[in-house]
Amino acid sequence: MYVLDAEFVKSFIRMADDGWNQGWHERNGGNLSYRMKVEEVDSVKENFSKNKWQPIGVKVSGLAGEFFLVTGSGKYFRNVAIKPEDSICIIELDSEGVNYRIVWGLVNGGRPTSELPTHLMNHEIKKKATGGKHRVIYHAHTTNIIALTFVLPLEDKVFTRELWEMATECPVVFPQGVGVVPWMVPGGKDIAVATAELMKKYDLAIWAHHGTFASGEDFDLTFGLMHTVEKSAEILVKMLSMRPDKLQTITPDNFRDLAKDFRVTLPEEFLYEKDIWGGK
Repeated sequence: MYVLDAEFVKSFIRMADDGWNQGWHERNGGNLSYRMKVEEVDSVKENFSKNKWQPIGVKVSGLAGEFFLVTGSGKYFRNVAIKPEDSICIIELDSEGVNYRIVWGLVNGGRPTSELPTHLMNHEIKKKATGGKHRVIYHAHTTNIIALTFVLPLEDKVFTRELWEMATECPVVFPQGVGVVPWMVPGGKDIAVATAELMKKYDLAIWAHHGTFASGEDFDLTFGLMHTVEKSAEILVKMLSMRPDKLQTITPDNFRDLAKDFRVTLPEEFLYEKDIWGGK
């Protein structure tokens, strides 16, 4: 089977295009990666070529020998659907998880996303934490979330609670809450380590003044998580444009009732009594 005929590749391309259409990927902003299943590798491996090994920059022994479909560094999400062979690639990791090589794609040259160390470190974390169920890592420049990182305290409990309060479905979609990474230089080991630490607890991390980083089992769930969080942030931004406080909101007891009916567990650390922006 040719690579572009595979269903997982079509779903990857659709997700990239959906993100572009949301306005989350100006220029070459954002990146996407997918940890391929063995049967998916087998279905397209006849198209593979073996290029030179390159250092990842981190060691991910838990992913040794695996294959990933990833966006390219400097490539535009708006081009993924119309020039996929130039915009994305499949990479293979070596037997120790310290090097990668491109086996398909990026036909006009290039390398995988500059955030590859962060993606792979978090793939390793989520693979272990979910028993292998999580396969998608997605980073987008979500406009309203970025705006909120300039006006809210950069604390997990504050962002989680404010986002939960903006839409009733939010605690059901992300019951673990969300984590927040303070501003760091993108693409380096420090932000990879900081994000990986948060992703042991959450499925989504907010990068201050930069964007959002999410993990999920498949393309629909991961995009849906990102979309839900960003829509909640949009509602909060609109509310703040009307007045600086709330006349009414969802209370901690309301959340507890919701959790009971929807059979989700909401951490009590987020159900505190608060003044504006989480002060006790």
